[in-house]
Amino acid sequence: MREARREGSPYPKADLTLRGLARLVDFALAFGLTQAGHEVGPILGVLYLLLADGFMHGQSVGKRLFGVRAMVLPRRVPAGYRESFLRNAPFALVALFSVVPIAWLLVLLVGLPIVAFETWMAWSDRLGIRIGDIFADTQVVDAKVVSKIEVVAHPLHPVSPAPPSSSARQGGPVDPARGAA
Repeated sequence: MREARREGSPYPKADLTLRGLARLVDFALAFGLTQAGHEVGPILGVLYLLLADGFMHGQSVGKRLFGVRAMVLPRRVPAGYRESFLRNAPFALVALFSVVPIAWLLVLLVGLPIVAFETWMAWSDRLGIRIGDIFADTQVVDAKVVSKIEVVAHPLHPVSPAPPSSSARQGGPVDPARGAA
């Protein structure tokens, strides 16, 4: 089996059935936006596909429903809008071809091979990495796997001390343990 990423990943490969179902939900939502948005619908559909993984910390609506998440590998954080744009560009290109009336030939000649190659990459790679993931340096993982890691990656920030009370600044009672400052 080939490996798209030499340095590996700390995460196991996500279930491809869950990934596929999540992608179908996202395509359905994009199609719904395309149909409901009239003239701007195709733009909304393509924008949804491009940015969806950045909406909910690495989860599109489909990924949230099926419990998978796109993670940025070097930083081990959920994918943001930049990574979402990069990793979903191949699928957004296919969606753009499909909404342009005269571009149906492009869907058949270019779009279907792109989707087929992306699917083959995710299936054949030991980490489930596809071309879009290579562009964005991401990996789709089971969301339960990263829930503990996210807590460690985003520690609580220390709380700054409270400002001195107004009575102490105005000559009010002074704490004898601290003395008069």
